[in-house]
Amino acid sequence: MTAPLALLDAASLYFRSFYALPESMTAPDGTPVNAVRGFADTVARILTDRRPARLVACLDADWRPQFRVDLLPSYKAHRVAEIADAAPDVEEVPDTLSPQVPIILELLEAVGLATGEAAGFEADDVIGTLVARETADPVEVITGDRDLFQLVRTEPAPVSVIYVGKGWAKAEVLGPAEIAARYGVPVDGAGPAYADMAALRGDPSDGLPGVAGIGDKTAAKLITQFGSLDALLKAARAESPDVPVKTRARLAEAAEYLAVAPTVVRVAPDAPVVLSRDDRVPGAPADPDRVAELERRWNLGGSVKRLLAALEPAPR
Repeated sequence: MTAPLALLDAASLYFRSFYALPESMTAPDGTPVNAVRGFADTVARILTDRRPARLVACLDADWRPQFRVDLLPSYKAHRVAEIADAAPDVEEVPDTLSPQVPIILELLEAVGLATGEAAGFEADDVIGTLVARETADPVEVITGDRDLFQLVRTEPAPVSVIYVGKGWAKAEVLGPAEIAARYGVPVDGAGPAYADMAALRGDPSDGLPGVAGIGDKTAAKLITQFGSLDALLKAARAESPDVPVKTRARLAEAAEYLAVAPTVVRVAPDAPVVLSRDDRVPGAPADPDRVAELERRWNLGGSVKRLLAALEPAPR
């Protein structure tokens, strides 16, 4: 069986670790390390349970890309802590989480696991681009973000999402059939259908208003009936009797939003992704001394030991 390529939505995972574990987990100097330890444990579980041959922790070089903001100013606007003129806007992040992110990155580098990012793009776009590039090995996207359901596919290399919205112990493996069953969209083309459905219904957590009066079920029904958002809008503009009058009115009222929503919602397949190193999972840490130093300095104890143990090849 071919070993998968694991693409980690790193911020999604360390945010969830931060909120799942107590801040009483600290380094000797009192710095909280709950997110570091939780993230390391999650990566260890991924390596142990899924046995990927390759892994990339995908990062936000810009969590609120300008090209999306230019199209839809409300995009993630409620999460902005500080507007920066010459750099990405500063995201509102808990004060005790921010100092932990560099430690996570140092640990990944010392262990020998690749990170990936693209200037001016989100982690979602990094993942989307690496998915688009992959034509051989199956891909598993590990995230707590439903936005990435749009990437599921069967060809040329199958892509599934391991959704950890309720933690790794309750992780769900979702491919095209599972997305189709959950949202009532066709199995064939479930990923693109999900993206169109997401644009229609909107997402308040990302500042996407959606179309008033259209929720999950109605959006899925319309996309399934017409095949795509474009086809639905064309039918509505032509006053097709297949589009109810009330729905046509709602779509017309949201025309300005719908003109830009697909570009905002869909992940980029061609971001200029740069990897920190080769993405193959090493059989041993790249820099054992540095790993040991990080373990001592930040009191990472069992979490680092479990991560290192997970690098060892599975017994045959």
